[in-house]
Amino acid sequence: MTITLKDHAVPHISTVPANYGQYVELFVRERNGTPAGASSRRAVLMLHGRSAPVLASFDLQYKTYNWADSLAQAGYDVFMMDLQGNGRSPRPRMEDPSNVNPALHTTLLKPNPLDGQRTPSYPYQLNNSQSDWDELNTVVEYILNLRGVDPRISFIGWSAASFVMGPYAAYHQDAVRDLFLLAPIFPPGGRADPPSPLPQPGFPTNLSTRKGVQDSWDKEVQSCDLQRESGMVDVVWNAFMDNDPIGRTWGNPPSYPEGVSRFRNAVWWGWNNATAARFSGTEVCIVYGENDQIANTTNSDAQLNFSVPSLYAALTSAAKTMIKVACAGHNMPWERQHINLHKLSKRWLKIGADGFGTGVSGLGYNSYYMDMNGTLTKI
Repeated sequence: MTITLKDHAVPHISTVPANYGQYVELFVRERNGTPAGASSRRAVLMLHGRSAPVLASFDLQYKTYNWADSLAQAGYDVFMMDLQGNGRSPRPRMEDPSNVNPALHTTLLKPNPLDGQRTPSYPYQLNNSQSDWDELNTVVEYILNLRGVDPRISFIGWSAASFVMGPYAAYHQDAVRDLFLLAPIFPPGGRADPPSPLPQPGFPTNLSTRKGVQDSWDKEVQSCDLQRESGMVDVVWNAFMDNDPIGRTWGNPPSYPEGVSRFRNAVWWGWNNATAARFSGTEVCIVYGENDQIANTTNSDAQLNFSVPSLYAALTSAAKTMIKVACAGHNMPWERQHINLHKLSKRWLKIGADGFGTGVSGLGYNSYYMDMNGTLTKI
């Protein structure tokens, strides 16, 4: 099948405090796999997590790891978006290195590009839940107007994308057909309302390093030798750098010759047990790795206490499915189980579209365990 690839610059009036009211263009990549002559088309919108650019997350140009292409090959019109502050969308206030987390000025940025500690020129966090929802809504409306798709859109979100797609889907069930959440970050007792004041004091830019990515990932692969293919850290980091030409030039050789990856410092609210309970007609599929140490935590701070099973329990809709995946962690799209993940998402989209109401494998809406062969067992 021939897949049409196109990058869109989606017009938007920003509600990010740092550039409020300004015209910006949001980055969206499309992989259109709708068969020629099809009477209708299904649109899928994919959203990145907290720190990874959307193209590194879903459009990884390596072997069989391209999730978006896999969905397009199955006949879907697949869109991927970067929120402001990440990837190829605008990064207001982020070009100034003084606006990086001050704790990293001397450890990562001295002497390149800073000569020492600086006070941020913009001493606030960058994005917030409302600005994220506004950007998501702009892209949803753009897709609906662009393609005249069958009338609702399927969402796929990874990690902290749940803070954006979860509440949006709960309040816009007329626009969202179904929701597929991979390793969703969910604080059951999370903040219900925006903090005051907005923007919150702080800094707009966080940084990640190749070493940081590897160290975090290594903690999750120790119990399963087959979990990650050799060389994947470099593959993923190179994809990060391909989406941040400025960050590629920052860092201190020899410790960080690979550059740094810049991502937004956001404040979120409105994603908790009460929000999840609003779901009624929207089908929800939750997938997470059994070795995930990021989406499942124990923390005395309610804002940082995350639980994937708690999200499943909080969803009052009967149309919900949860799958724990063997030999997989938070970075499943970059791990060996990515092939089964692709298959799982395609099966979910197809069954949801047909309205069979029988869950992912015909076993019914319930909780399952998926082994390395992709076999589902009810748990």
